[in-house]
Amino acid sequence: MRKTSIFFMVFMIFGIYLYIHGTLAPVKPVGRLGIVKLANPDMYPGHPQSKVAADYARRMGSKCVLVVHYAGASGYAHYKEGDITVINLAFIDNRGMRTNIDWQEVIQTFLFGIPENKYRYRADGYEFDTLDEAMNYVMEIAKENGQEGPIPMFYHGTVREGNPLINQGCGFPLYVQITWKYYGRFGAYYYVIKGMIEPYFNNPYAIYELMHASDLQKLYNEGYLNYE
Repeated sequence: MRKTSIFFMVFMIFGIYLYIHGTLAPVKPVGRLGIVKLANPDMYPGHPQSKVAADYARRMGSKCVLVVHYAGASGYAHYKEGDITVINLAFIDNRGMRTNIDWQEVIQTFLFGIPENKYRYRADGYEFDTLDEAMNYVMEIAKENGQEGPIPMFYHGTVREGNPLINQGCGFPLYVQITWKYYGRFGAYYYVIKGMIEPYFNNPYAIYELMHASDLQKLYNEGYLNYE
């Protein structure tokens, strides 16, 4: 009985911790948006994954949703998906675009988080030297579009090659960095674990994406999923 009481107390304290941080933070971490790319460009009005993000925001009573990415050639412009503003933010890795997993980096991130000066950031074609500058810009866009309270935040999660269950895909490091910044170490651990299973509850395409991952990756990489 005593062990049960201790566990309940720890659980309650952690719940209060997350609640307090959630009321103060500018974002509410949700998790992974997609598994693999279904069409290119993907974060674009009418794209299935864009609709999933907007539908979630709508159910939560939010005017905006934030999707974070690994920066490629895109400017990561914000746009309207119906009545919801989809805001895109990407991190720029000075080592260039990578699709493989650096396990040493994964371990260091798990233990220490991501250093503030590791990345630069891009949104709406603008580049920012710090995460604070980037998040201030995101919040300005959200405010202009009627946002009240924390913005639901997804990481894009799409994987161009390899196993999408092991590789968490596009934007995952930035999701970790932002969550750690506003919710601390243990909040980040919680939202990372929760976020990994998120698509299987809120993305109706997730099982299809997972079952056809290798075929969709091949089609994307060979240019057959381009529609613009």
